[in-house]
Amino acid sequence: MRTMGEAMGQFVSVIDGDKKLMIPKLWKAWPELMGELAEFAKPLGHRKTTLILAAEDSVAAQELSYFAPEILLRINSFFGEEVFDKVLFELLNGRVPLDGYELARIPVKMPKIKKPGKIGGMKDKFDPESAVGRCYLKYVRLFENS
Repeated sequence: MRTMGEAMGQFVSVIDGDKKLMIPKLWKAWPELMGELAEFAKPLGHRKTTLILAAEDSVAAQELSYFAPEILLRINSFFGEEVFDKVLFELLNGRVPLDGYELARIPVKMPKIKKPGKIGGMKDKFDPESAVGRCYLKYVRLFENS
């Protein structure tokens, strides 16, 4: 008779064939595992055996590509077997990496639109079902609430 731990271990190994349960542990251990590279290469995810990392800009991505063998070695050592065989670097482009690092966002102040003096006087001049009529009515509604 097997213990509960043995049964669960076998069950987890069956459902975790792609190491999906280990991936979150990798992201949490990312700073310690990568050392100074962690500041420049942020985890975005993976596709099958390709690890997807983010770089701040294209120059950083190019530089980081030279470290791909070292990155793969560290990560596969973390898993104890070869899980990833390729590293793909993408630009961050506002995405939040999986290790929780988030770039500071600059607040954008939207300018207040000044309400025109005479608005809505042409509501009955346009067919409300036409594209121009719908557009005009939407424009009028924009200022009705302000």
